[in-house]
Amino acid sequence: MLAMAWLSPAAPAQAQDYPSRPVKVIVPFGAGGPTDIFTRALAEELRKALKEPFVMENRPGAGTIIGSEAAAKSSPDGYTLLMISATQTTTETLVPNKSYKLLRDFVPVASLLNSELVMVVHPSLGVNTVKEFIALAQSKPGVLNYASSGVGSNYHMAGELFKNLTGTNILHVPYKGSAGARNDIISGQIEMMFDSVPSMAQMIQVGRVKALGTTGKVRSAILPDVPTLAEAGVPGYEATIWIGVMAPVGTPQPIVTLLNTEINKILARADVKDAWQKQGAAPMSMTPGEFGAFVQSETDKWASLIKANGIKPE
Repeated sequence: MLAMAWLSPAAPAQAQDYPSRPVKVIVPFGAGGPTDIFTRALAEELRKALKEPFVMENRPGAGTIIGSEAAAKSSPDGYTLLMISATQTTTETLVPNKSYKLLRDFVPVASLLNSELVMVVHPSLGVNTVKEFIALAQSKPGVLNYASSGVGSNYHMAGELFKNLTGTNILHVPYKGSAGARNDIISGQIEMMFDSVPSMAQMIQVGRVKALGTTGKVRSAILPDVPTLAEAGVPGYEATIWIGVMAPVGTPQPIVTLLNTEINKILARADVKDAWQKQGAAPMSMTPGEFGAFVQSETDKWASLIKANGIKPE
């Protein structure tokens, strides 16, 4: 009891002094993607606010498992954070026997942003609208193809959701990353792809690919003339890229609360909103509890789709 009495004030004191040294932020993706880019921006703002470096560590591989597993094994002291995206919620179902589970081995800290995708086709396909594409796909079941950056990726799940809601049979062609997929649709070797809006905007503007629809609830600020898929003839369609922050389970609640508060302050700033909107992203503010519920709902949504479509890991 004396030992407990001695130790009990320690956690609040640690939280009060946090951070007193650099914080590691594990990004389970390679450099250059949306999660990497926006994590760098967040890390710099947190450094300014909390007066200690937030140091990124890219740990890509195995569909986010390598980086996520490293974070799960880290000390729950607030000095290791994990960036999470929709990809990790699909991995929960695709790889059920991995050593960790998101909402068992991590605590939600804060959501960061969401960003819509855009459905593009090669101009040689000869379609100008989503309805025309659906009609063509239904007339040629199993003939048309679409590219993604790999099984379980955001781009893959967006394509599978499209197939389910439209009753089309389109062949999935997975690549080892989005660059190869992007190059092949631009060259005409692939017929359709869901890609991030910032990555495809210039190719759309110069006519290398044709945009049929975006995947959010509202139109993209970057592509305001392109309808959402729901507008264009696929009611209920929504599939966005989103990013958030988690920490190993057992991280002191005062530290989680502090990080959530500081991140939400950053997201509320007009300069941040404006800069991110120009990159096709909208800040997404939630409490830790709200973000945990969101992660669970995303996990459930993609689990249903994966099981319905019989999707297997690579």
